[in-house]
Amino acid sequence: MRFQDRREAGRALAAPLVERQRSGLLENPVVLALPRGGVPVAGEIAGALRAPLDVLVVRKIGAPFNPEVGIGALVGEEPPVFDERALAVLGLTPEQLSGRVDAERRETRRREELYRGGRPAPVLRGRTVVVVDDGLATGVTARAALRAVRAAAPARLLLAVPVCSHQATEALREEADEIVYVYQPPHFEAVGQWYDDFAQLTDDEVVRTLRQPHGG
Repeated sequence: MRFQDRREAGRALAAPLVERQRSGLLENPVVLALPRGGVPVAGEIAGALRAPLDVLVVRKIGAPFNPEVGIGALVGEEPPVFDERALAVLGLTPEQLSGRVDAERRETRRREELYRGGRPAPVLRGRTVVVVDDGLATGVTARAALRAVRAAAPARLLLAVPVCSHQATEALREEADEIVYVYQPPHFEAVGQWYDDFAQLTDDEVVRTLRQPHGG
């Protein structure tokens, strides 16, 4: 199974979420996208649920030898979440990564200001929060996102992704009340392999999607 692009994936993922809403399991929902890739997926879901759409800016903390290898993640001013197993294998400590943490925190602030344009973050207390990304590989960024949302005391917390690895979903079972997905392939290497079009989004594309009416 492959998706043409993130919007098609969002429409596919919206279907089971709409069913939950009809069953009374998604009362007063708000949809939070993990930018950039999760935004077009979440836009389709927010429209289907007639729910407000916002962003939850999560930044991956990369390994010193390769920034693309995520060994941690952070949200806003929350403490960073590290993959303890990866740190042990690489012989690293959180203190050794403090410079990278500071840099990613600055980028988080920049993106929050850019994407929201001065709007306050949504109030999550007592609401059903649906956290959306375009896929789930290792789960390190999703873990940071879910813990940040949980600290805001939502009534219910869901993680929704079009495609995911079995390892990541099992690792995150205790972080969310439910994980909703379309496809969990038996052999998972990277999120992009399940999309025909997996081009990186620009900040302008993110802002345009967030400014579209979605409901709520």
